[in-house]
Amino acid sequence: MNWTKLAEDRIAEAIANGELKDLPGQGQPLDLSEYFALPAAERAGAALLKNANVMPPEVQLLKEIAELEEAIRRGGCGALAGGKSETDRSHRSQTSREEHAQRERLAGLRDQLQEKRVAFALAMERRRRREPRALD
Repeated sequence: MNWTKLAEDRIAEAIANGELKDLPGQGQPLDLSEYFALPAAERAGAALLKNANVMPPEVQLLKEIAELEEAIRRGGCGALAGGKSETDRSHRSQTSREEHAQRERLAGLRDQLQEKRVAFALAMERRRRREPRALD
């Protein structure tokens, strides 16, 4: 089977059906500088991982750091307020327990955030030592 002929026929069919109209970047040259910046031996693997939506560990850590920062921000904005106007002792006791639990959750999130930041710094240092030219 002639794969080139098959591919060309399918492309011609898609063009005839209007399936390739209004594509993002249509008519623009492809920017392959990032692709060719990688060593030849790594290009196929990098392209495979990118197409599979697999992130490098450093990028995954940055994503997790951002998520933790957002969780802390949401949990810290007015999360400890409330119940002060109530005179009911049991309600105040419940509010106090909720405030304590909220503080504990925020402390846990901050600890996780610190761990992720350290892991990111270590990953970047390993990458710098492995690929000193890539991060200049």
